[in-house]
Amino acid sequence: MKLLLSALLTPIFYLAFFLILLIFHPIQFITLKLFGRNTYDASVAVLNYCIIHTHFIMGSRIKFIDFKQIPQTQPLIIVANHQAVWDMPPLIWMFRKNHLKFIAKKELSKGIPSISYNLKHGGSVTIDREDGSNAIKKIINFAKQINEDNYAVCIFPEGSRSKNGKVKGFKSGGLKTLVKQMPNALVVPVAIKGTGELNNHGSKLLKFGVDLSYTFLEPVKINIKTIDDELNQIREGIKAIVEN
Repeated sequence: MKLLLSALLTPIFYLAFFLILLIFHPIQFITLKLFGRNTYDASVAVLNYCIIHTHFIMGSRIKFIDFKQIPQTQPLIIVANHQAVWDMPPLIWMFRKNHLKFIAKKELSKGIPSISYNLKHGGSVTIDREDGSNAIKKIINFAKQINEDNYAVCIFPEGSRSKNGKVKGFKSGGLKTLVKQMPNALVVPVAIKGTGELNNHGSKLLKFGVDLSYTFLEPVKINIKTIDDELNQIREGIKAIVEN
């Protein structure tokens, strides 16, 4: 029965998802051009709120565990495991008051309604993974701006999505660059569970009836001198939740 529901509802889910992207693309353009950054950011938050609710089509429920709103008085670095493209919308919605931004590969900045526009104009940064030196420069400038604005940035230290639900090793390079430019930032670990299973581990056919959870661990302030050990502790905390 679940396989049948998956086959029937996956096309409806994708149709709803892409309709939302198409509808909000001109909305983002208009709000940015006519009403300014705050209204634009609000439109992006509503976009992601709508995307979250498309998951109900697939019989999924989303739980947010131990979330605490952090005032916008200091910058944040959100550190999370990465399983699917669906990881991002709930994070954007929950950290909307902190104006969450991303470091994304340049390929995402072209051709995708709403998403590409937001990456190019919404304060995030896109990088070419094959041009390491230029990517680092862009991340440094980006981090300085995030630090100055007291915004939040999300980083996925695994580097790429885990298709089997297991938490891969964390790479510290990107986080080190951010911490150096954002010395007062709080690091908020987030354990994301279920998005990979919903995504059927990379299949185009989504899986019906998968519950998703976002568990927010205690925020920490990382010392650049001990960052490898501290990042490993964060990984172990996320792993204990995701693989339980």
